[in-house]
Amino acid sequence: MDTFTLTDYEVTALQLSLKVALTAVIVSLPAGIGCAWLLARRQFWGKSLLDSLVHLPLVLPPVVVGYLLLVMMGRQGMIGAYLYDWFGITFGFSWRGAVLAVAVVAFPLMVRAIRLALENVDPKLEQAARTLGASPVKVFFTITLPLMLPGILTGTVLAFARALGEFGATITFVSNIPGETQTIPLAMFSFIETPGAEVEAARLCVIAIIIALLSLVIAEWLARIARNRLGN
Repeated sequence: MDTFTLTDYEVTALQLSLKVALTAVIVSLPAGIGCAWLLARRQFWGKSLLDSLVHLPLVLPPVVVGYLLLVMMGRQGMIGAYLYDWFGITFGFSWRGAVLAVAVVAFPLMVRAIRLALENVDPKLEQAARTLGASPVKVFFTITLPLMLPGILTGTVLAFARALGEFGATITFVSNIPGETQTIPLAMFSFIETPGAEVEAARLCVIAIIIALLSLVIAEWLARIARNRLGN
């Protein structure tokens, strides 16, 4: 077999990784923007607790995150059991569960980048718009959101890259099922455990590195374009 030719098994893992990461980012982006706005613009009781909970996946071992998801969102979990009984929705051992796992792990990176961008937006611009009669919703979508665009782009791409590389939470929550939950890191794990599969593991390693590097380069490029258009 050609060293540089991907097998169907590897292509499936790559496609599933992209599907899971893209879905996780798209689904969590509105919540990430909303959470970043709350932390940057509002003072309320429990703000420190919310901030800690948002960033908790950064300091917890990924296996712990996966275990907590299993206890909470599994088929027999505290929340997952009700979701299955009422709506027929299950996250355990499915690609939807993989999306949930990587979204939870990547969410802090997204919120942090967006929050930092929002904190650099001058509140006086928003106040001036409200003084001229603009509603809070209009101010957010016409003033705040465009000015925080570089942070949104950076946070989105960083979260995507982190989601592609997640291993511990995914394998703990949804196991390692080829074609269903087996993303690139899980496929690499399977190859590493298989005698004589060093070449396949190395190929996926190179692919993961290339995708991660491209994600970081694209994030910086998009953020630079956004800053230039905003006159920064």
